[in-house]
Amino acid sequence: MNTVARTTTAPSPGTIDRLLRGRLLARLAGLRHGRLRVHDALGTTELGPDEGLLPTVDIEVLDPAFYRALARRGSVGAGEAFMDGLWRCHATGLSEADALVKLVRLLVRNRDLLDGMETGPARLGGAAMRAWHALRRNTRSGSRRNIAAHYDLGNDFFKLFLSADLMYSSALWDGPADTLEAASTRKLEAICRQLALKPGDRVIEIGTGWGGFALHAARHYGCHVTTATISREQLLLARARVAAAGLGDRVEVQLKDYRELCGQYDKLVSIEMVEAVGAAYLDTYFAQLGRLLKPEGLALVQAITIEDHRYAQALGSVDFIKRHVFPGSFIPSIQALLSAKTRVSDLGLVALRDFGESYARTLEAWRERFLARLPAVRAQGFDERFIRMWTFYLAYCEGGFRERSIGVAHLLLAKPGWRGTAAA
Repeated sequence: MNTVARTTTAPSPGTIDRLLRGRLLARLAGLRHGRLRVHDALGTTELGPDEGLLPTVDIEVLDPAFYRALARRGSVGAGEAFMDGLWRCHATGLSEADALVKLVRLLVRNRDLLDGMETGPARLGGAAMRAWHALRRNTRSGSRRNIAAHYDLGNDFFKLFLSADLMYSSALWDGPADTLEAASTRKLEAICRQLALKPGDRVIEIGTGWGGFALHAARHYGCHVTTATISREQLLLARARVAAAGLGDRVEVQLKDYRELCGQYDKLVSIEMVEAVGAAYLDTYFAQLGRLLKPEGLALVQAITIEDHRYAQALGSVDFIKRHVFPGSFIPSIQALLSAKTRVSDLGLVALRDFGESYARTLEAWRERFLARLPAVRAQGFDERFIRMWTFYLAYCEGGFRERSIGVAHLLLAKPGWRGTAAA
């Protein structure tokens, strides 16, 4: 660790801030796999070796309250301090958002040091956030409240950066020249092929989104899709899109919680909805999947996943996403999904495919589109703090996927009566 005097317009830290600054820099002194430079009114501190594939990342502390935010709430406090404009991120030749992705990747590679930020006074902040998160349980009423907190930002907002099919889930990319639209269609095709969809199939979808999958499956495969959402914003637009496509005889959009669905279907689809279920309701979710399928049925679950060995730790903590973006959410591990499936259903795993790098590229595309449409974002009434929150959210997630600390997978599940061959 090396500190060099530097003149800056940032306020000079007081006694407490100096102590907290020293504590943070000492904790980061063992940084590996890349270099981090911290600039503030007291100078520039260089941390870590100038080596590896990642560029040197610079953090410019604009207000010493940054150190208090980290001390009180750890990594969540760092995100909140970014939202409040207390620090900026730079890397030579990169935009601030790209530099944020590199910073996240560097910190993930030094996870032991990152975990150390959650100690000391941050334990109290963590306890308060866990208590808050516990109040966001995904009961039927709680789920509606949690979903509304994110999706009631408005359909027009999500249209600013999603692909034309309005899929708010990982696309499936192929090659450097690929586009978000092509990759999104490729993902939908992969799901339909794995399920061997055909005319006459009755399909149940848990989590409508804005109807992208239902429209694709009905239009191109001739099946009948019943799709359910608890977001009124999504319901209205999905129904309008179905009517505009002339597919009202093949697609039915319902305002229902997954626990309220009944009947039996040939095929089942759930695209990145399980993350909104919550760990306490994972058994309920898989039991319902088993009930909704015919004895020879197939299910495709697309799920964001965390490493198995980190699942328990993640369950016991509240990160930036849980606190500010998706209240009530969680990220399951593959083992947690399969264990719940085995406890409460007769579904068997037929195939599993991880495509986490595709999610990193999807998030990059969303981020670039979002930042390119900032005048339209502001015109919808969103302020600068919201913009910085979303910039941080998209970069935070992208960095996690690029470092494979989180992934996304297709799990193809079959009832005992299914006889077939899983498609690639």
